Amino acid sequence: MSIAPGHVSAPERKVVWITGGGTGMGRSAALAAATAGWDVAVSGRRAQPLQETVTAVQAAGGSALAVPLDVQDVAAVAAARAAVVERFGRLDGLVLAAGLNAPARRWDDQDIAAVHEVIATNLSAPATVVDAALADLRRSGGVVVVVSSYAAWTFSPGAGVAYSASKTALGSLVRTLNQQEAPSGVRACHLCPGDVATDFLALRPNVPDEAARAVMLTPDDVARTVQFVLDSPPHVRIDELVVSPVAQR
Repeated sequence: MSIAPGHVSAPERKVVWITGGGTGMGRSAALAAATAGWDVAVSGRRAQPLQETVTAVQAAGGSALAVPLDVQDVAAVAAARAAVVERFGRLDGLVLAAGLNAPARRWDDQDIAAVHEVIATNLSAPATVVDAALADLRRSGGVVVVVSSYAAWTFSPGAGVAYSASKTALGSLVRTLNQQEAPSGVRACHLCPGDVATDFLALRPNVPDEAARAVMLTPDDVARTVQFVLDSPPHVRIDELVVSPVAQR
């Protein structure tokens, strides 16, 4: 392709795929990425919230794709990755923001089926998405942001058995990815947010009231942190970040 003298071609837009992108931190991350000039694909189980995110991104002048998905379905994850790459032609970032907990989360009241569901969503699913996208990330020298939890950084008794175990294990997932994929330029961040005022709080045994929510992080606070990681230079790897509200105890 010839370029006219004095003409500088526009840089190709980067592409980020966000799981849990229909609501909460995932939705805010999608809007932040679009504002920063990234094209965005969002996945989640419910089509309507995903489409609402896409509409919001497009209203802000960005380009977005909704790919409804159950992150526990290995074949569906592979098909979703193919749809993202078919639409945008590349993949430069993953933001893994889908998560799950249950109100009954102690050894003396939890249901073992719910334990398996939480672990599958919080740990097995991120591994599945990374595995599906890794070849694309190797080509682009891409970035993975694993949205974990404050409970993964320090023991938090109220977080529960399955949630604490699955989120803590994400630290090892990130460290192995960084150790093994450094020659490809792939970088991953274990992002550990403290209390965030989202609908996820409804899954707590004692749901926080408005006063408690008012001093928590907002999804936009987390999204700014995610975007900081995504936009860091290729030679910079941010292995772990903890972001918490001043009120965190």
